[in-house]
Amino acid sequence: MANIKDIANHAKESAQQLGITKFDIYGSTVDQTSVQVDQGEPKQVKASNLSGVIVRVWNQDNTMGVTSTTDVDPKGLELALKTAYEASFFGVKENVPDFSPEATVPLDNPPHEKLTQAPVSQLIENLLVAEKEVLAAHPAIKGVPYNSLAQRDLDKFYLNSDGAMRAESHSVASIYLYSKTEQEGKRPRSAGAFRISRSLNNLDINGCIKETAEKTISHLNYEKVKSGKYPIVFSPEAFLSLLGAFSNLFNAQSILDKQSLSTPDDLGKQIASPLLSVCDDALHPANIGAEIFDGEGTPTRRVSLIENGILTGFLHSAGTAKRMNAKPTGNANIGAKVSVSPNFYHVFATAAAEQELSLENADNVIFIDDLQALHAGVKSLQGSFSLPFDGWLVNKGVKTSIESATVAGDFLELLKSIIFVEKEPELTPAGVSPKIWVNELSITGES
Repeated sequence: MANIKDIANHAKESAQQLGITKFDIYGSTVDQTSVQVDQGEPKQVKASNLSGVIVRVWNQDNTMGVTSTTDVDPKGLELALKTAYEASFFGVKENVPDFSPEATVPLDNPPHEKLTQAPVSQLIENLLVAEKEVLAAHPAIKGVPYNSLAQRDLDKFYLNSDGAMRAESHSVASIYLYSKTEQEGKRPRSAGAFRISRSLNNLDINGCIKETAEKTISHLNYEKVKSGKYPIVFSPEAFLSLLGAFSNLFNAQSILDKQSLSTPDDLGKQIASPLLSVCDDALHPANIGAEIFDGEGTPTRRVSLIENGILTGFLHSAGTAKRMNAKPTGNANIGAKVSVSPNFYHVFATAAAEQELSLENADNVIFIDDLQALHAGVKSLQGSFSLPFDGWLVNKGVKTSIESATVAGDFLELLKSIIFVEKEPELTPAGVSPKIWVNELSITGES
């Protein structure tokens, strides 16, 4: 992608010629290479370079038009500005998006540097070794049908006619392994693991292999579970996937659209156990892919959402912040519309529990490792869920894999039923969280 200063200069010149006084431009380029293997052979190699630019223009009546392009040379920018200007006369007249008041605020965090990508041959070699080691972990493991080793470079920028100009770059490497078993007279069992780092050299591939193998082996001797209510322990990934499924709880745009479990008046209310605190923290040290500004140029930051069980904040764009008399939080994505989404969850305990709980001495507790079919089993506006899961019945530290079962409940009731938040956090693709203990939920086993 062209230099941001060149883009800014070309945009200003074209805007001046077209009589445009107010505009902004957001652009990004993602350069990604990924490989997959199958039974000791390379299966697929993908290389992609995806780039896009969003151009927004406001006319004299302060209505806005939007267009997208992949061409940021002078002619491409001129055409995009002209198209967006023409579209602006058909733009909405109420709650028109505007520049973020923080688009020109200095950034406290310096951007990360891009790192040199490893050659494809090294990716394939490392993934073949990983597959081989997972297969060798147990005779019942017959394949690793889903696997990927990928590296990605991101460049992005934001500029506007008020003088805002931001740019950042970073690199990410990741590995995903998901194994499958075959045993005569038994159901296939599966498990997976994920790791992420800034570069291939620092990627914990061995840890991913070990976790995948151990989880898979632990599911081999499975049993049915009786239907009923059980104390539940959510793995960090399971809890964050559920939190993400009900993210409308914190989403200011969803709240304004009346598509949320919250209302503006809920701030300051107790919505969860006093043991639970949740932040959206894009700049958390564990967030490998941290971005330092959002699609509107607003600096990202730590946003308190729940503190000691009390709802303390929402995620905002510049537009929602203005309508709710708040500050933008760095969670905006721009396109045909401005949307709001979380960056990186940080779940932790700020209050001490009455008693320490541990799976080592738990009795008749279900440990849920992975929730499935969230697209179908979550009713986000009603707060209810009914989801199949992978997990274990735990008795005195002994884990017995559950053959097939679903967990059901109400998310707001679940939050209030949390009885323990463990101390040790774990990194997941959605954020960091410890294990979360819930008083009880309904489990439906296979009859």
